Amino acid sequence: MLFRKRKKIEGEKKDIPEGLFLKCEKCGELFYKNQLEKNLWVCPKCGFHFRVGVDFYKKILFDDGDFIKHFAADLESQDPLDFPGYKEKLDRAKAKTGLKEAAVSGLARINGREVVFFLTDFRFLGGSMGSVYGEIFYRAAQEAIKRNIPFISLTSSGGGARMHEGIFSLMQMVKTTVAVVEMEEKGIPFISVLTDPTMGGVMASFASLGDIIIAEPGALLGFAGPRVIQQTIKQDLPTGFQRSEFLLEKGFVDMVVPRKELKSVLSKLLDILGGENGRSQTG
Repeated sequence: MLFRKRKKIEGEKKDIPEGLFLKCEKCGELFYKNQLEKNLWVCPKCGFHFRVGVDFYKKILFDDGDFIKHFAADLESQDPLDFPGYKEKLDRAKAKTGLKEAAVSGLARINGREVVFFLTDFRFLGGSMGSVYGEIFYRAAQEAIKRNIPFISLTSSGGGARMHEGIFSLMQMVKTTVAVVEMEEKGIPFISVLTDPTMGGVMASFASLGDIIIAEPGALLGFAGPRVIQQTIKQDLPTGFQRSEFLLEKGFVDMVVPRKELKSVLSKLLDILGGENGRSQTG
């Protein structure tokens, strides 16, 4: 049998552009990046929710794709302890994310209803809580009280309290908790949305204090991580320990909501919690 010899064409083989495909961390399936973008960064095969930044959540949740008005947008972290390398880490985080801090807040609309929204971004030092982070939360809560409209926080904070600021960071657990108490005293509804991961001091303070607590599917939620807990108690942990579905079964969260349904669910909850209060009252 004869075969025709194929002539090799110079430059015929082309390299695949970097970042064209992404692999699901859960099922290992490969997908085109734009396919995941269209599916809101949720794996079409297994439903794994990729971590996304604050700009993405603003785009899919807010009517205008952004805040109507930003709160405390001028605040930036300092280096009160002169911690080695902290300023450089902050500069890199700012350059990487385009943010001034791990948290942002502002006035937004969700299906016509005005709310104060607080968002954190894991890409900025793990979404960790520093003094500015806590101040942004507190000021946002005061705006919700002033405007008499609901408050929503959406967290992706795996870093907990930021060690680079020492006690200044730890005190933000108190400050944010006080803010929640003050909203409760004024009858301001507070919805806490937990995404992967929400851990440490963030989870041990305001994030777990919502009137309603929502979690994205598969999110890691807790104080210490499962590996630390397992090493400490010297026991095997239950399957799915500290994941959204496990915590739903235990009554720690009220509902697990896929990303595609999050805006719709928030809108319905705002109608229930707020009545007609807060619709298009920009001031």
